[in-house]
Amino acid sequence: QVQLVESGGGLVQAGGSLRLSCAASGGTFYSYSMGWFRQAPGKEREFVAAKRWNGGNTYYSDSVKGRFTISRDIANKKVYLQMNSLKPEDTAVYYCAAAISGLSTSGSGYDYWGQGTQVTVSS
Repeated sequence: QVQLVESGGGLVQAGGSLRLSCAASGGTFYSYSMGWFRQAPGKEREFVAAKRWNGGNTYYSDSVKGRFTISRDIANKKVYLQMNSLKPEDTAVYYCAAAISGLSTSGSGYDYWGQGTQVTVSS
């Protein structure tokens, strides 16, 4: 059974940085795609970033492009989201997700989800 566990969330001032981690287990992952999504209170879940586990294309939402970076540590089966120049509007619960096939910017394209980690950016 595939499991994804996020960590690294917290409270940070605007302009600061955080690095989220997603520990993956229970699958081979090499052919998977990994994504980060977020959901703010009262808003729909939105795509943040995605990357194929074995490299290749990387996608970012326009709202985070140039500030956030998705990366992965293949040996340790971890995916990271480095978040710089954080803004109050980045406040949300951030979710790690895994897709067995394809590389999607839509949540419906993902098969497994973590429990989420809270990121709060104060102004």
